[in-house]
Amino acid sequence: MPMNPALALQEAMLARLRDDAALTTMLGGQKVFGRPPRRTAPPYVVFGDPETRAWNTFTETGHEHRLTLHVYSEHGGRKQAYEIIARLDELLDDAPLPLTDHHLVNLRCVFWTALRAADGRLFHGILRLRATTHPLQ
Repeated sequence: MPMNPALALQEAMLARLRDDAALTTMLGGQKVFGRPPRRTAPPYVVFGDPETRAWNTFTETGHEHRLTLHVYSEHGGRKQAYEIIARLDELLDDAPLPLTDHHLVNLRCVFWTALRAADGRLFHGILRLRATTHPLQ
């Protein structure tokens, strides 16, 4: 059975981000997570829940994915959140990521912001991406 396309995309993105020395330095270690971490000091990056829809044509089956990356910064504030978002954008926008059982047609960053969290102590950066994939035949 082929891998779910949303999972294949997240795994490829996660590998790309974890392999980048500059991002690891910015985060103060290997702090890119597929789910929210426990007891991890900011800054760090967390994948949000993906949203996937059918993106079929008359001849091909495909999927459209909307993904969100969350950046959390404390002492570095909004500036640090935007610097991390900029690095994520450099690494992911139009990246030719290899996917298990699928082909990545495109991957684009479509929105980003950094907001003060409700607790007033953290900044919450948000980066949204859109991707389309189709299964390998």
